[in-house]
Amino acid sequence: MMNLIFLFLTIFNFQVPEAGDAKLQRMIAERDQLEAEWKVSESKKSGIFGNRTKKDMIETNEWLQQILAKDNQIMDELRMIGSIESSVLGQEKEDYQTIAFRLENQLQTLKRVVAEKDKEIEAKIESRRTFEWASLILFILCLGLGIYSYKLRKSF
Repeated sequence: MMNLIFLFLTIFNFQVPEAGDAKLQRMIAERDQLEAEWKVSESKKSGIFGNRTKKDMIETNEWLQQILAKDNQIMDELRMIGSIESSVLGQEKEDYQTIAFRLENQLQTLKRVVAEKDKEIEAKIESRRTFEWASLILFILCLGLGIYSYKLRKSF
């Protein structure tokens, strides 16, 4: 289930910048088109003797206002993309911190379990040593009794 969620979030995170980039590229293309139209209106000289009229200048100013509005839209989009990227980075940082915290907890748990197992092993070794010493003493007693009884029989 976690893998499915991770896969979904990974795909979603990769699609957001691509969609934002496509929108940004479209807006830049629109701005370039507006700039080309402004240049055409700038070159218009419909007045007497080839001069620019007031109407030509107003039209040029309108194109400049449209270009400025498009620039503002592009800047807003860039800010939004930047905030999305910073929030994604913030989320990744929090995810890494959560993972590090979880791993630290697991490490502490593993250390505690290993310490408990070491104590169990030591206890088993101690009980085995007690049994070995008891067996050795019993063997030596039996050997000593066997030698003593052999000498007693030989002496009769």
